[in-house]
Amino acid sequence: MTPPGGVHGLAEHLEQLALVDHHVHGVWTEDADAARLANAFNEADTAPLADPSSAWDTQLGFAVRRWCAPLLDLEPHPAPETYLRRRAELGETEVARRLLDGTNVSDWLVDTGWSRDLSSPAGLAALGGGTGREIVRLETLAEELLPTLDDPADWADAFAARVEDAARRCVGFKSVIAYRCGFAVDLAPPAPEAVAEAARRWQAGLEDGAAPRLDDPTLVVSGLYAALRTRRPLQLHVGFGDRDLDLASVDPLLLTDLLRRPEVRGVPVMLLHCYPYERHAGYLAQAFPEVHLDVGLATHFLGARAPGVVARSLELAPFRQVLYSSDAAGPAELHHLGARLWRNAMAQVLGGWVEAGDWSVDDARRVATLVGRDNARRAYDLD
Repeated sequence: MTPPGGVHGLAEHLEQLALVDHHVHGVWTEDADAARLANAFNEADTAPLADPSSAWDTQLGFAVRRWCAPLLDLEPHPAPETYLRRRAELGETEVARRLLDGTNVSDWLVDTGWSRDLSSPAGLAALGGGTGREIVRLETLAEELLPTLDDPADWADAFAARVEDAARRCVGFKSVIAYRCGFAVDLAPPAPEAVAEAARRWQAGLEDGAAPRLDDPTLVVSGLYAALRTRRPLQLHVGFGDRDLDLASVDPLLLTDLLRRPEVRGVPVMLLHCYPYERHAGYLAQAFPEVHLDVGLATHFLGARAPGVVARSLELAPFRQVLYSSDAAGPAELHHLGARLWRNAMAQVLGGWVEAGDWSVDDARRVATLVGRDNARRAYDLD
């Protein structure tokens, strides 16, 4: 029996398609032990796993053993102990080289605001091929700025200048407002007086010259508008993440009032991850031409169930507003699986529609190319 996507060369087309990973992080730069790897396989639990072996009894753990093991010279589905032993023999750099080489990614758009011993955009590209490009995280930029200010009343102008300067070197901005205060806050542009007062409160918390974590909604929202003024794409974390966020407060429908504002017109707004709100994001993409979405992160954590979330991302959303990403960070297994499972899912989903007679194979190939590469190249002006 021919698997879905195997007919008419659709699966082969997907294999040959060089992807743009529009939201990703670097790989580990130092060898990791079994416990660190296991904890990287659990996105939601921010505390160390009581039993690291439990991370392997997940969709992600099974996907690692199926798809990553052969690239480390193992048969598919080895025991976790066998996989870990081989991984340690090769070392982190060689594991990353092998697994990244298998992604066929031409452009890595790297969020540099969450580094934690991760490779730079250039370092990621050196291991995986292609080109590394920077996405600047607004909250990190703000936390770097605060200790340099003599007068917090200068905050708005100083931060706007930092953002404008960053726009000259980066291809987009990202906000983690989802983690810092959620979307159920006033998303209108804050008054200058409110921004200055919030900056004074924040600066009062400086300790040893370091800024405390930025979680003031007034300053976080003010940062969004500073980024929007540059007209660069603005990425927003949506949905699934670790337990530091309140999942109920990061439903993208809560962004509707922001998306209606004139400041957003014509600026690509990239809704990242979206799970379990991918259908809500699809509605917003149909309602607002600025809205784009991906289901990165969800694909590798869902493993064999990834075709479901990929199919849902292609329901309401116009196909020119859906993108590929991995949101991989740390172990290169996540970078590899982001690409591998997306390709598998697209071949299965689109191939099934072709075989049912609902789509032509030419349309399936064209949509795969739009989502995997061309939409990102257009939105981020990569050409």
